Amino acid sequence: MNKQEFLRRLQQGLAPLPPEQQNEHLAFYSEMIDDRLEDGLSEEEAVAAIGSPEEIAAQILANTPLSQVNAEQSKPRRGLKTWEIVLLAVCSPIWVPLLIAAASVIFSLFAVLWSLIITLWAVGISLVAGTFAGIAAAVLFIVQGHGLTGLAMLGTGLICAGLSVFLFFGCVAASKGGVRLVKKAFTSVKRRLAGKGTVQ
Repeated sequence: MNKQEFLRRLQQGLAPLPPEQQNEHLAFYSEMIDDRLEDGLSEEEAVAAIGSPEEIAAQILANTPLSQVNAEQSKPRRGLKTWEIVLLAVCSPIWVPLLIAAASVIFSLFAVLWSLIITLWAVGISLVAGTFAGIAAAVLFIVQGHGLTGLAMLGTGLICAGLSVFLFFGCVAASKGGVRLVKKAFTSVKRRLAGKGTVQ
């Protein structure tokens, strides 16, 4: 991908933002590419080193307050016709409960996801506590002359230590995945509020 293609795709991703903000971001990334070109990279290498324009645009939108999105894009492009309003009102006993049910399911999925992540962290903390408890018990048993029991407790503590280290990386990965999922959902909602879902 060359510089012009990168900037074109980035501008498409930044469409919900006001033109001045779009231009500011485009100028920043254009200068970043130029800096890499001056360092001796080819145009394709310089663009590849920056990353995907769609991911960059999604990150910018996620970090932009909703109040700063382009008000023009958030306006509906046409009003509802009378028959559409009547149809919505007549069918509201059907679509309102379905909408509430869908929102409840989505909320429940997020709640279950974060409950699992919190549970993983709790298990990891328990394993760390088990490590210290095992080592302390091993020292206590060895001091009291129960060498075999002390060695068994030491082994238990070391197993807990190994499992806690292994689980720590799983917890970090799960937490990052959960945060990315929330950001994507928030960005999707923000795009729709910014006019991506408006009627053409």
